[in-house]
Amino acid sequence: MRMLLKATMDTETSNELIRSGRMQDAMRKMLDDIKPEAAYFGALGGRRTALLVFDMQNNSDMPRIGEPFFSELKAEIEVCPIMNAEDLSLGLHGLR
Repeated sequence: MRMLLKATMDTETSNELIRSGRMQDAMRKMLDDIKPEAAYFGALGGRRTALLVFDMQNNSDMPRIGEPFFSELKAEIEVCPIMNAEDLSLGLHGLR
């Protein structure tokens, strides 16, 4: 199922990872594991945020996907199922 993960990073923790030069490796490791179809990064609400669109095969993948954001970035995460335009069209067609 296509999912959206929003990870809002702890400022002090992410500052330290950037200062130490470990942020790039940490993010690369997480992205290599999740293999998102899209990944965006920016400041939302004044905090460093990652938005990842990925395919989750099983609900049991949740700890593997979320735990690195908690433990390495002290991030707050939100995960929700999402649809692309084709999925939405199919879903709406089924309402008739």
